[in-house]
Amino acid sequence: MLKSLHISNYALINELSINFNEGMTVLTGETGAGKSIIVGALSLAMGQRADTKAIKEGERKAVVEVCFDIKNYDLHSFFDENDFDYSDITFIRREILNNGKSRAFINDTPTQLVLLRKLSGKLLDIHSQHENLLLATEDYQLKLVDVIANNSRELSTYRLAFNAWKSAKSQLQKLKKYAEKQSSDLDYMLFQLNQLDEAKLIENEQAELEAELETLSHVEEIKTELQLVDFKLESDENSILSALHECRNALRKIKSYLPESEEWEQRLDEALIELKDISNSVISAQQKIEFNPERLEFVDNRLGTIISLQKKFKVDSIKELIELQENFRKQVNRITNMDEELLVAEKEVKRCAEILKSETEKLTASRKKAVPFIEKQLIEKLLHLGMPDIQFKVEIANSSDYSSTGRDIVTFLFSANKNRSMQPVSEIASGGEISRLMLAIKSMMVSKSDLPTIVFDEIDTGVSGDIAGRMGEIMKSMSKNSQVIAITHLPQIAGKGTDHFKVYKKNIASETQTFIQRLNTEERVKEIAQMLSSKHITEAALMNARELMK
Repeated sequence: MLKSLHISNYALINELSINFNEGMTVLTGETGAGKSIIVGALSLAMGQRADTKAIKEGERKAVVEVCFDIKNYDLHSFFDENDFDYSDITFIRREILNNGKSRAFINDTPTQLVLLRKLSGKLLDIHSQHENLLLATEDYQLKLVDVIANNSRELSTYRLAFNAWKSAKSQLQKLKKYAEKQSSDLDYMLFQLNQLDEAKLIENEQAELEAELETLSHVEEIKTELQLVDFKLESDENSILSALHECRNALRKIKSYLPESEEWEQRLDEALIELKDISNSVISAQQKIEFNPERLEFVDNRLGTIISLQKKFKVDSIKELIELQENFRKQVNRITNMDEELLVAEKEVKRCAEILKSETEKLTASRKKAVPFIEKQLIEKLLHLGMPDIQFKVEIANSSDYSSTGRDIVTFLFSANKNRSMQPVSEIASGGEISRLMLAIKSMMVSKSDLPTIVFDEIDTGVSGDIAGRMGEIMKSMSKNSQVIAITHLPQIAGKGTDHFKVYKKNIASETQTFIQRLNTEERVKEIAQMLSSKHITEAALMNARELMK
């Protein structure tokens, strides 16, 4: 339930705090005193659109904070899922800055408006004159039937099926567009793929070919230098190997006289073996390397083909060319097998459509099941609200297509007179009739839900006298299950309140401010008597006020 509301620097309000109790609270005051400002501030805290014009002139920001006792409403999962700190006493705060920005907080944690609205929708419902106008729309009537039908599970399951069907249809359309576009590009992709296939690319081939090209292009220079190495190592009379042999023999002669020379001899032996191996390798290389113009031409042409393909496809390696080749192959395969893929997609659409049809029927059945209860309850309540000849019917028809709420079109048919046939509410109901109908609907909604708090902003428009008193009785009855806050001009409703606040304006220095005052019993009597007798309170009005408060 709503525990408190605090407002600062909002419209005509400098600073205002209200503490609420259980039961039915009424707010009264003259037209223009600021009752609508309080409702506007409450709506702002619930996530409605912010307007910088609402900031009190000369101030940097306006702040609205509400406090709820939520311990009885099983909201732990909402707080856990959205990383908010849970507390039985929860605070919601909204700030509007004069730079056009606004901020929202749940228990001092910054939040997005969508989450603020989601939480506030579980805690409080504000009924305004605008909602009376919405009652005439089919979408709103459908929503009301769903609330009273308590079919949130069916509606949720239906929406999953609806979204799956939409997704399957969208995927099929994309495939069709893809098939149409890609089929025209098939010849081009085949040409590209054939070019790459004909090249018979090998991933590390380019580096090997480039190395081989270097060798083939410098055969004479290589042979000349290898001959020089062979000559210096072994072929020359004064070759390195001959000199090393002489050195080794010299060390052998003295090793009996100089022991360490034996180690030097061994090391020279190792060097001779290594140099002999190098010499053999050089000789072998000389024999293998021959000028081969045919191979040189092949390697040069092959590299030219690879580099040409890299330039054409704007890549830097054979690896990237091979990746492109595989992509082209996949696209070509997909296009050539598109008929099969389209068939699979069409089957999926059909499967989703069958599930959707089944869930639609369940959703429609849940709504139709609720219709007799709605009609019976509304007629009983409207009879009590002074409509002895009331006729009311909930008509459910099928639309031509699916929507996020099913295929049902709900129409409230209504007539308050015997000699007039039922017609849609939007075409026949007067303002007072709409007010009574809406109150009856809200009463049913409260009985079917666990909504903690409901605010009525002058739902009594267009009614007076005994009917107003009966509307007050219904609100009083609603307050046994939910906290009711009623803003009213009618003494018959004001008299039914458990708590009573008076909203008034007062000039302070050079500005007008809105204030609110909790009334005690005698103050309530005077306020209701004032509402009954205008400017001058009569003794009869005081007696009548006390009677209304019984």
